[in-house]
Amino acid sequence: MNYITGYYTTKFGELWDKSLFDLVEEAINGVLKSTNLERKKIDAVFFGNMLAGVLGNNLHSTSKLSEILDVNIPVFRTEAACASGGTAFNLAKTYLDANSNKNVLVIGAEKMTDYSPEEVITALSAAASGEEQEAGLTFSGLYAMMANFYLEKYHYTEKNLAYVSVKNHYHGTLNDKAHFRRKISIDDVLESAYVSYPLKVLDSSPISDGASAIIMSNNLNFIKKQDYSASVLASEIATDTISLKSRKNIDEILATKIVSDKAFKMAKIKRSDINVAELHDCFSIAEILAMEDLGFWKKGEGGQKIMEESTTYGNGGNLIVNTSGGLKASGHPVGATGIKQIGEIFLQLTGQANNRQVKNAKYGLAHNVGGSGGTAVVTILSS
Repeated sequence: MNYITGYYTTKFGELWDKSLFDLVEEAINGVLKSTNLERKKIDAVFFGNMLAGVLGNNLHSTSKLSEILDVNIPVFRTEAACASGGTAFNLAKTYLDANSNKNVLVIGAEKMTDYSPEEVITALSAAASGEEQEAGLTFSGLYAMMANFYLEKYHYTEKNLAYVSVKNHYHGTLNDKAHFRRKISIDDVLESAYVSYPLKVLDSSPISDGASAIIMSNNLNFIKKQDYSASVLASEIATDTISLKSRKNIDEILATKIVSDKAFKMAKIKRSDINVAELHDCFSIAEILAMEDLGFWKKGEGGQKIMEESTTYGNGGNLIVNTSGGLKASGHPVGATGIKQIGEIFLQLTGQANNRQVKNAKYGLAHNVGGSGGTAVVTILSS
């Protein structure tokens, strides 16, 4: 069995005074301090990052991490668009499954706000198909197509989508590391400017900087010395077509459906056992689709279910979603997101989530998506 024994995240936001590797170093130092793990006791490093090669002209980040750590060990970089962090975690678990008595460091990081919005959007669009890029489709446009189809098919309106953003902004006020820490109303969302109809500014996650790090181990002697640990029951990946036009249904992300079935089978628990979940809400429609594709809600019910507010912290629901604030409010430094999601679940399951702590949380799920659904990673943890 593999265990997470420590987690640290920098603040997410517009961190003008820090470089990508300043953020990486802060996350590394923070997580090592939390576990009292010596650098020489790290056996491998897995780094999730999407944009350093495109925006920062830096593709050899693995060597830079070795320099920061001052160790000569294997360092691997993973890139799967916005699922880069979740993929790094999955590969770290695979490494531990193949090697006993090891400790690994898993990091996700991104530096985005030093560049113009046009540069960042162009870089992010590299995760779409060539045809979609040539047509001028950004990810807001792709998710807008999914949202339009869903709203028309199931007879919902933009107001249904707005409930996702309101919930996650409320959760963001409870997270001192979140990019946005202010409540918003349904009217605020509906009155915000359109980005790509029907999605608006307040339906969309921001461009953020940040880094998150996790220590995962199967070294029982090390684990026994830790104050906190959570078991890794499953980490699974599935892929689908990169082009939206090649999919049978655009009101679902098939990769999420496939990978969730695999993860729950591996974890040997039911969907109803999950108490907390961090879902990939890059746009408001994405959380609704995720809740359905993961099997928490029936297909087409999400627009109504979200208005019931049962997934909001403090409302007494059986499943609380995006206690960190999600991508929408906590922020979305794309390489870091998947690690932050798993880290938030770790905090919840070990009773360290402070003023957003979900009572008696025993099982948690993290869901990380790349592109418009070309890659999906689902991780399940237990206390």
